Amino acid sequence: MTYTTFYESPVGCLTLASDGKALTGLWIEGQKYYLGSLKEMPPRRDDLPVFAQVKDWLDRYFGGERPRPEELPLDPPGNDFRKMIWRYLIEIPYGELTTYKMLAQRAAAELSHGDHAPGTENTQGYEPVSKSFAGCRKTMSAQAVGGAVGHNPISIIIPCHRVVGTDGSLTGYAGGIDVKIRLLELEGVDLAGLHRPGE
Repeated sequence: MTYTTFYESPVGCLTLASDGKALTGLWIEGQKYYLGSLKEMPPRRDDLPVFAQVKDWLDRYFGGERPRPEELPLDPPGNDFRKMIWRYLIEIPYGELTTYKMLAQRAAAELSHGDHAPGTENTQGYEPVSKSFAGCRKTMSAQAVGGAVGHNPISIIIPCHRVVGTDGSLTGYAGGIDVKIRLLELEGVDLAGLHRPGE
């Protein structure tokens, strides 16, 4: 059974979903892929302990603190490839950026070498994949990674807003470019060198 509740944030109303134990979804109102694979809005239940945890996390995040995704029970539904990419997103530090290309290099390395790919041993620490996986023979398209990033069902907490194009393009955020910019500004990211698609 899936339940929902709502959270009024500086970037709009957020819909939270849970199976009663873990957070399974967090969507920004009006975003692409709103509600993910759910066919209709699940029943509302505001008293779940996991929702209280998530709302406290969001209060701290929007208050300028740096809560970590690992503080919360997260269980985003998806296939193994998407879950691998979402794990990479969780490892991107607050206020830092990576690119779709770098994520693709890391995914290619992990799929080539299994769980023992260089740089994957420490899942709590983020390492720039351009250094960790240089020389890997297997390749993967940034578009494939972009699809996984775009279908991230737990926005903000699994920080897909920290991924940009190799050329600095602020592209591919399901919540919209304006929301992406607001989240990066909140985290103190230097937006110099970044631009909207087509600019």
